[in-house]
Amino acid sequence: MSQQKISVYSLADLKNTSDDAIPNYLNSLGFKQSHTLTDIRLGLGFSSLAVAAACFVWDLKLGFYDTKYYSLAAVVAYALLNLAISHFTTVQGNNIYEATAPNGETIHISTTSPKYTPVYQVEVTVTSKDGKKSTVEFKRPFSEWFDSVGHFVAIPFQTILATNVPVIGTADPKRVAAAPSASPQYSAAMLDMLAAASTPADASGAESDAATATGTSSGKKGGKRRKV
Repeated sequence: MSQQKISVYSLADLKNTSDDAIPNYLNSLGFKQSHTLTDIRLGLGFSSLAVAAACFVWDLKLGFYDTKYYSLAAVVAYALLNLAISHFTTVQGNNIYEATAPNGETIHISTTSPKYTPVYQVEVTVTSKDGKKSTVEFKRPFSEWFDSVGHFVAIPFQTILATNVPVIGTADPKRVAAAPSASPQYSAAMLDMLAAASTPADASGAESDAATATGTSSGKKGGKRRKV
């Protein structure tokens, strides 16, 4: 089975794939994701659907004149439910992930991507256990974790998150880059190699993938560094 790939020319696909990778990564580190806002929106959506379905059924079975007051009440209820959905959509905004970190801090991540600009903008708000908030903002081009044909490459993406967000770096220290202010330097060729190494047919782990991409030989002592 080949690794799934997306169109590198579709900003929506690039952003959605990156957004989906954040919960997968952080949940694997022990973050406890909260689905409260999403559950509320789903509940309101199903409730409005149930009101509309009920209105259709009793109008079909009993006729309009016998159920006109019920229909009026249903229209009002439907409008209120949709206003509530709009409100929660505004509250949620671009927030794609809410969770509690292993150390007890809460984390909220929102992402955007400017129109016609292949850049991923991330805002992370961390609330400590005593209620103090801190915000981290950074942006990176999608080309840093998508190879030339559209494969998502997890290692550089995880490194960017762990390096820029302290609470993530604490949970996954092996992904923190040596220079926090620097972006991981992965060339297009390195991304292609990492993507190829991460296919289901490959049995090697993430660490060996990174070693292969950076050109480090893990053979005999004193092995030579080879160029890509």
